Amino acid sequence: MSVLPTTTPVRNPPPSATASPFAGDPSAMRVVERMRRRSPKADPLGRLPDVHPERIPRHIAIIMDGNGRWAKRRGFPREFGHRNGAASVRAVIEECGLLGVEVLTLYSFSMENWKRPPEEVSALMQLYMTYLEAEIERFMAENLRFRQIGRREGLAPEVLAAADRLTEMTKKNTGATLCLAVNYGARAEIVDAVRGIAERVKRGEIEPGAITDETVHEHLYTAGLPDPDLLIRTAGEMRVSNYLLWQISYAELHVTDVLWPDFGVAELHAAVRDFAGRTRKFGGLG
Repeated sequence: MSVLPTTTPVRNPPPSATASPFAGDPSAMRVVERMRRRSPKADPLGRLPDVHPERIPRHIAIIMDGNGRWAKRRGFPREFGHRNGAASVRAVIEECGLLGVEVLTLYSFSMENWKRPPEEVSALMQLYMTYLEAEIERFMAENLRFRQIGRREGLAPEVLAAADRLTEMTKKNTGATLCLAVNYGARAEIVDAVRGIAERVKRGEIEPGAITDETVHEHLYTAGLPDPDLLIRTAGEMRVSNYLLWQISYAELHVTDVLWPDFGVAELHAAVRDFAGRTRKFGGLG
């Protein structure tokens, strides 16, 4: 989990001085107009002039990995890495808004992370609450929506209260959504969805034969959000770690060796350019 930084946050570089070849393209301008209705500051042609706006992913999911290794290499405790990872969180959130990304989902604390030393878990939860309180003004000023996904059982009441407060305060905002996966596991999410559907069948609200992909989607923690188009994993790990298993069925994967605290705007741009160059076939011939 990455929260408030103890070092100077990574700043977004100025827009590119290179004129976009898509600036006069009617289809590109329609996409930009749609983006700006949600995020008025969206400037994909200025930020990534070589990428057609319709090739910008609507939903980016990130597995933030490498905080501990980043700190260890510098001779500091793991908590130092978690704190400094927040500079990357802030930079990526801001840049996603400028690129016109609709949803950013960050894997912040997995159900497996409870296996870590109690003092580290306690520090992570305290940092998470501090982050939620500190970001209220920014979320409201930038019209952002907040959402936490994962099981509530096991989280301390004060953690849930802080998350619920930010969720409630931002629920009427109409801009981009920041979704944090906390106490999250994809298998648990699917189990919970199956249980919810089974209860509806038991009550006679739905016939088993009427269950569809959309039915399952409606019972996932991410109900109402588009599935991720792009999954980014830092620190070079080649696995998805029980993250959004249903939702990433057709996502493009981008793995970088960069540790999360060193992940910034340039690395995000590289991932989006990689995505924009892919041909998404969805089982067809493209």
